[in-house]
Amino acid sequence: QVRLVESGGGLVQAGGSLRLSCAASGSIFRINAMGWYRQAPGKQRELVATITSGGNTNYADSVKGRFTISRDNAKNTVYLQMNSLKPEDTAVYYCNADLYTYVGGRQDYWGQGTQVTVSS
Repeated sequence: QVRLVESGGGLVQAGGSLRLSCAASGSIFRINAMGWYRQAPGKQRELVATITSGGNTNYADSVKGRFTISRDNAKNTVYLQMNSLKPEDTAVYYCNADLYTYVGGRQDYWGQGTQVTVSS
């Protein structure tokens, strides 16, 4: 069994910062890419940022220059530093991991989501 547990969401004023964390635990053999996605009310879930096991990153155009994704492979944890937040960043943020388990092979896992609300 694998779990992804997110933390760090909350309410912040426009221009402020938040840092999200997501820790993966369980019967994990190896984690490939990890990433953050978000879903605003009435909209589809969209990619925010991803990072490979080697540290290569990819960002949505809407967050480039404001958000930074990083990971600690020893802790199976991925982070999202969000600066210069805008009201349009308001969404539920989901952590994702593409990983191998000892028993189930390669699978895609999601966290439960954490709410980020940016007030104007």
